[in-house]
Amino acid sequence: MKRILYNAIINPVDANHPNATALVIEDGKILNIGESEILLAEFLNCRKQDMGGKVILPGLTDAHIHLHEYGASLEKVDCETNSREECLQRLAKKAKDTPTGEWILGHGWNQNNWVGGFGTSAMLDAVAPSNPVYLTAKSLHAGWANHEALELAGITSKTTDPKNGRITRDEHGEATGILFEDAMQLVSRVITKSDLDSVARVIDKAQHELWKVGLTGVHDFDGNLCFSALKLLHGRKQLGLRVLKSIAKEDLSQAIEIGLRSGFGDDTLRIGSLKLFADGALGPHTAAMFIPFVDENENYGILNLNKEELFEIGSLAVDNGISLAVHAIGDRANHEVLEGFSELRKYEKMKSYPQLRHRIEHVQLLHPADMGKLSELNLIASMQPIHAPSDMRMAEKEWGDRCAYAYAWKTQMEFGTRLAFGSDAPVESPNPFWGLHAAVTRQELDGSPNEVGWHSEQCLTVLETLQAYMETPAYAAGMENRSGKIKEGFLADLIILDQDPFKCPPNELFNLKPLATMVGGEWVWES
Repeated sequence: MKRILYNAIINPVDANHPNATALVIEDGKILNIGESEILLAEFLNCRKQDMGGKVILPGLTDAHIHLHEYGASLEKVDCETNSREECLQRLAKKAKDTPTGEWILGHGWNQNNWVGGFGTSAMLDAVAPSNPVYLTAKSLHAGWANHEALELAGITSKTTDPKNGRITRDEHGEATGILFEDAMQLVSRVITKSDLDSVARVIDKAQHELWKVGLTGVHDFDGNLCFSALKLLHGRKQLGLRVLKSIAKEDLSQAIEIGLRSGFGDDTLRIGSLKLFADGALGPHTAAMFIPFVDENENYGILNLNKEELFEIGSLAVDNGISLAVHAIGDRANHEVLEGFSELRKYEKMKSYPQLRHRIEHVQLLHPADMGKLSELNLIASMQPIHAPSDMRMAEKEWGDRCAYAYAWKTQMEFGTRLAFGSDAPVESPNPFWGLHAAVTRQELDGSPNEVGWHSEQCLTVLETLQAYMETPAYAAGMENRSGKIKEGFLADLIILDQDPFKCPPNELFNLKPLATMVGGEWVWES
């Protein structure tokens, strides 16, 4: 049966319906848009819902999230604290309620915010002497393990660093408990694995939290188990998000063998890009740099992927219709990725392939000479505005003057680059209105660092930001002809707000909260 939502403020305004205050929904899509009086008179036999002057926006999409990791983080110890001592206190409390021998998992620590810096295995042993403990850093690029966890992982003084990873050691060569990048896998692979149903359960829990903040779609970058759980939920008709699912590097051969291609699937669950990593992250100082970190003058980070390797893997992927999404944080990593994409675009042209919708994830720091290259190569910049206020003090400390070219959304937009915004949750909150506030103000929630924002020349408008949460994610998913806008024939993915973000004071944008969320013409959440 048709449904009409009337007496509403519809934003952003459809150019064909500038005075629209109502829309008609049928079979999960927007059938008609217009003025309330006209549509109410035309569509007499339908369900009517008076919106009471509330604002209707297209549903928002988080273009970079770790769906399983985010869902699992809701059940882990929250280690995002102002001091190391507070983190350890939370672990001690958890240990009291955890049976002997069971894993204690946590997430969110950031040594840059702690006076004492990194912790040690001994510190974890002291508060949880009867359990293996493993805590992932806020960046997801470092881990902190106690001695029992290290023993279970087989890490000793004789264990060599894996490729693209590092085991931190003391002066005697013993592991301190801090693991970087691929060294994290030594511990993660021995943690008791979740079964498919439990992963599906935490993803279902996650989607309920995401609906509450106005998200109707996500681009997921977790692994194959997450994909299997998403397929399970979809088959049960319990998946209430539009999910673009990436392919992990280790699953490429299997994906090719069974014929998966970017865009394969339906409007609820479809295949995205092959996910590759070019470097680490700013927080653990593993981002690949041209110039060392300011306080570590011999540390250039870790380069996981050079231009030749990107082309080698990328050519195999595009031969099979699979686009690339490459994680790149540091200026050297981004440079290598751009050089690799340059060769890949030439290869696509030589083979007479259509240009696939390749993307770079994060694009946090670019060399000045590379600022316009994403646009030149028609690459999507998948960025997370909430990272800027979260990282700014750390970035100033570690990158210094290079920050003029960091988190440069406005510059990218002026070059003509398509921006797709996300959160990287559980690295940051998935709340897109916190991202909206960050992009418009480049300030923390308390107004820091100043009244105009950090490098305010990179601030965006509300419309520019919302388009990066609506239209570009739809484009990246190959769904721009039916998603990301309030338009006739488009999917009825909507959110209801009691405040208009286009009229809201910038410093209050982070307080915006949806009253209801609709996916495919059905309310999936209401306050």
